[in-house]
Amino acid sequence: MPPLDIIKSGLQHTTEKLAAELAHPSGETPGWTELEWQLATAVAAAHGVAPLFSIQPRWQNPGWTRFTESQYEHVALRHQRIAALLKRIDAAARDAGIALVALKGSALHALGVYSPGERPMADIDLLVSDTDADRAGALLEALGYLQSYACWKHRVYKPVNGQPTVGLGEHRDTPINIELHTRIQERMPVATVDITDRIYPRHPVPGIQPYPSLGALMCHLLLHAAGNICSRTLRLIHLNDISLLASRMLRNDWHVLWDHDNGDAPWWALPPLQLVSRYYQGAVPAALLYELEFDCHALLRSVSRHHTLTQVSCSELWLHAWPGLEWVRSLREAGHYMFNRIRPSKEAKQERDDMIRTQLWLQGSPWVKSRQLSRIVTLLTRSVPRMDTMYVVRAALAQTTTTWAQRPEPAVSTCR
Repeated sequence: MPPLDIIKSGLQHTTEKLAAELAHPSGETPGWTELEWQLATAVAAAHGVAPLFSIQPRWQNPGWTRFTESQYEHVALRHQRIAALLKRIDAAARDAGIALVALKGSALHALGVYSPGERPMADIDLLVSDTDADRAGALLEALGYLQSYACWKHRVYKPVNGQPTVGLGEHRDTPINIELHTRIQERMPVATVDITDRIYPRHPVPGIQPYPSLGALMCHLLLHAAGNICSRTLRLIHLNDISLLASRMLRNDWHVLWDHDNGDAPWWALPPLQLVSRYYQGAVPAALLYELEFDCHALLRSVSRHHTLTQVSCSELWLHAWPGLEWVRSLREAGHYMFNRIRPSKEAKQERDDMIRTQLWLQGSPWVKSRQLSRIVTLLTRSVPRMDTMYVVRAALAQTTTTWAQRPEPAVSTCR
């Protein structure tokens, strides 16, 4: 393992280069060292964009080419399984009289924004009404799923016989998890923003159905990206999603951001749109950014204006003691935020325990089991690397030309 300062610098350099190349392809192969090429594979995998680089103007590096082409094929084969599972869920929901909305990646594929193989999907996200949530859970259990855990955002269902795969990036055999939502909401970082009324159809029909409009899908993508910026877990694929969908939207489609009944302006939409505008010049109407600036409070507006992808994603190697502090909108919220960071609620502790139990990259680390106050003091006194980042970096450094060259076998289309 190279020194962490070199890892940090390499992650930043490769992340910004990948973001620039994805937005405006040049095909000019970077003059990177072997370590930088390895870190680039880590970044591409972590940010969900490795398959897209197999169809970009090719960079002339054999290991990189093998890795991105292999990722494309794994994602394409996994997409077949996801599409087959969605058909089974749709048929079962129609029979049971349950209305579901397929969210984010599923919706983007259904619209043809991406072709199979281009965009990884970690899981299937479904929205269901509160009244049908238990019935929808029973439906998933009848399809061979069990509830793994529940948190304030969703219930997570995993296949009974699914076993996680270990390695860098996407794998065709990775179990397809399902996240069942009854609300579309994010905490940033204390106040909860809920946009369910803009996502769930006003006249639902049984089965899987699309978002009510392109604007509703965009609203969800922006809120999801905002939540990830707040927690510093944004991915490049999120910016790419927004830029591609924005190219299909007319001025009136953006009005759904303000089309709601609770009176709260979409202040949270500015930071993700500013980032998209930074990397995908011209993708976001300048008038929209100008209008949103009036809704966003001054501190967040000022800080987000200078954000880079590296700073708000796992490409930033060091953990932060107070991530997302600039998102609080009052001194009262700031106080709640700091108190919750030092003394997490019972719900937050349970959520952390569930993450430790279910996420490979968190297991076996003494850091996650230490007391919260001890972690905060440590973060304030020295640099601590992120575990999710180090997990993917170690996987990239361990990756060999032999494993890059391995191709998935064809014809994997059934759900496990």
